[in-house]
Parts: sequence; C-alpha cells; structure tokens
Amino acid sequence: MYRGSRARLDTMIALALACAIMFLVTNLFPIATLSTQGITVSTTLIGSAQLLLEQERPVVAVLMFVTTVLVPALELSALLYMLLPLRFGRVPPGLSTAFRMLLAAHPWGMLEVFLLGLLVTLAKLSELASIVPGIAFWSFCGVIVLFSWLSASFSTRDLWRWVDDAQLVRQSQEQARQARAGAPEATR
Repeated sequence: MYRGSRARLDTMIALALACAIMFLVTNLFPIATLSTQGITVSTTLIGSAQLLLEQERPVVAVLMFVTTVLVPALELSALLYMLLPLRFGRVPPGLSTAFRMLLAAHPWGMLEVFLLGLLVTLAKLSELASIVPGIAFWSFCGVIVLFSWLSASFSTRDLWRWVDDAQLVRQSQEQARQARAGAPEATR
C-alpha cells in the first residue's frame, strides 16, 4: 500500500545536485596517493581505468569505468534532466525516455562494490607503501551516502504526480494567457 510522498521535489533536487557536485570532485581529484621508496603515485577513478587498459586488462577497465563513472553519471544526469524542469512547472521533452534510461542504468551502478574493493586493496597495499586517501576518496564515500539516500527517497508515484502538477500549471498558464489575449482592452 502506498504511504504517501517520501520526499518533496525540492529535496530530491537538492540531493541530486549535492551528489552531482561530489561526483565531480570524485572524478577530478586523486582517489589516493601511494608512496614507497621515494616514489609517489596518485590517480583518479578515470586514471585507474586507463592504467588497467595500459596493463592489458581491458575487460576490467571497461567494467570499472562503466560501473563507477559512466552509469552513475547517466543516472544523475537523467534525474536532474527530469527534476529541474518539473521544479519550474515544465515537463521536459523525452521524460519517459529519460525515466526508462534511469531504470535500466540503476542496477549497473556499483559504487559500493568498488568502494569495498578499494578498501581491501588499500588495506593490502598499506603493508608495502604509505597510503594517503585523497579528497576524492572522501567525496566518493559521500557520493555513496547521497546516492543511497536519493535512491531510497525516489518514488515513481511522486515523479508522475510532479509531472501531473507541472502539466496542470502549464495548462492554467496557457488558459490565463488566452483569456488575456481574447479579452477586449479597457476603454479610457
């Protein structure tokens, strides 16, 4: 049985924008810095995928890129594409396509799995090198929390209610505009 709205539209937009900003930080800055015997190495998530390609592990590189960068970016883009126009009383073109893409992409986002693998790797490497988690690591943890909160708050029923509300607002604005255009001008 439906228990009512789980989140307001403004809350969903705030969560999606915060998640998108943290996701950008996660992808622009180094995830960790490793130092051993005077050699220091750091890389980003995308840089990790590139390193896997260079090490002739293309399947792992593609899986890592798709599940930790591409799919979350598609999900956040689809959510923002759908929610932002609704906030301003407009239904975005292709909303149903964006919604289907969101539903299809969601099972492929595996941020939590990547974080678990990263933690295991860092724990094992800590015996061989000095490891300093970068800002992207902490941002990545924040992305996982925000993404989980966003996913738990998202309701299909609420989305379609917001679409109906936006269509009603648009119809009333159109009717008011037509009434003003058809009304005779006041005489002086």
